[in-house]
Amino acid sequence: MAKIAPDPSPLLIFLLLLHHATAAMPPTSSPSAPTPSSTPTPKPPSRSSPISSSTLDPKQLRALQSLNIPTSKDPCSPSPPHSAAASCDSSAPFRHLLSLTLSNCSEDVALSLTALKSLSTLTSLSFVNCPVTPIRFPAELTSNLHSFTCINSLEKLTGVWLSRLQNVTDLTVSHVGVTASGPTIILGGMKFLHSVTLSHTNLSGYLPKHWHPNLTFVDLSANHLRGKIPISLTRLENLVHLNLSSNSLNETIPTTIGDLSSLQNLSLASNSLSGPIPESLAALPALTHLDLSSNQLNGTIPNFIRDMKKLKYLNLASNSFHGVLPFNATFIKRLEVFKVGANSNLCYNHTVLGSKVKLGIAACDKHGLPLSPPPAKNSAADDSSDGSDDDYDDDNVLEKKHHNGPSKVVLGVAIGLSAIVFLIVFLVLLSKCCK
Repeated sequence: MAKIAPDPSPLLIFLLLLHHATAAMPPTSSPSAPTPSSTPTPKPPSRSSPISSSTLDPKQLRALQSLNIPTSKDPCSPSPPHSAAASCDSSAPFRHLLSLTLSNCSEDVALSLTALKSLSTLTSLSFVNCPVTPIRFPAELTSNLHSFTCINSLEKLTGVWLSRLQNVTDLTVSHVGVTASGPTIILGGMKFLHSVTLSHTNLSGYLPKHWHPNLTFVDLSANHLRGKIPISLTRLENLVHLNLSSNSLNETIPTTIGDLSSLQNLSLASNSLSGPIPESLAALPALTHLDLSSNQLNGTIPNFIRDMKKLKYLNLASNSFHGVLPFNATFIKRLEVFKVGANSNLCYNHTVLGSKVKLGIAACDKHGLPLSPPPAKNSAADDSSDGSDDDYDDDNVLEKKHHNGPSKVVLGVAIGLSAIVFLIVFLVLLSKCCK
């Protein structure tokens, strides 16, 4: 009987399955070989990175570089270079300059027309301690500028050059020589002006007869302006600050000065103004600073000044005021600065202010006249707010008067007695001779 061989199909099937399972398994990784999961995947650059969102327009960046302005940092960043402070808009993909301040410029900085054309987006431009030679600004830049500042910069400016900035609302030019026949040629075409400072510019001529009604700040101090203060200036209802000090203005203070209902600061010091203090000043309730010193003002100091509740600075020194000072100790202590010295005919009531004060004026006698001239000053600096004037003690004056009185009486009595004794001796001798 023959043997029957076993069926090999189940074993064959098992071996085939084992082979396929082994082939499907991934190869064992070497410890030194990196696996796909450990390989870093590069990320696309972020659109909001500083490189793109804070980068200045390349044309304007090149313009700054052509002006030799340091641009090692982004001019639009919060920490710009020391010699240039700037602000930019938020436009994309590149930002544009809106304001630029050039300060403490080096000798290498030079303006160019091409560079300024690229900076025509500026609405505010300032030069501080940059004595560079000015050039004519392109029309695009002058039309966009709303604020222009020039302090100890841009040598040899002219009134015509400044007059082209017709759209500015804020104009500041100080410690710069300006060649012009007067401020009118500069300000005449600036229809949107709110604030103007033209100080220490050697301007001559007269004050403008026409002023823009929107003005809130006017400073024309330390020039060579002459003539009278025009009444048109007192029609600026929005004016808060008026400084015309250190000029050659004359005649009287306009009686309509009280129409400046918003005025807080008034300085007319160091001119040649005469006449009394206008009564209309009483209509300025917001006035905190009043300086009329170093003029030729006369008359008595009006009582209404002591009723100005907000007044903190009062300087009436170096004038020709007379009469009795109408202020008490409470009013004077309320002021931060008070000066009335160098008014030789002005005196104070020592029963109101005390017998020892430091005002630079004499005490009054019973007739309201100074007892004696105020003490001589070594320098104008003696007339200061901390009361550094020489002491004037009216008690000492009265004491000297009492000492001088008895001395004269004793001397008179002695002379009289001597004359009588001499007469008696003479008569005795005469009678003996006659016998």
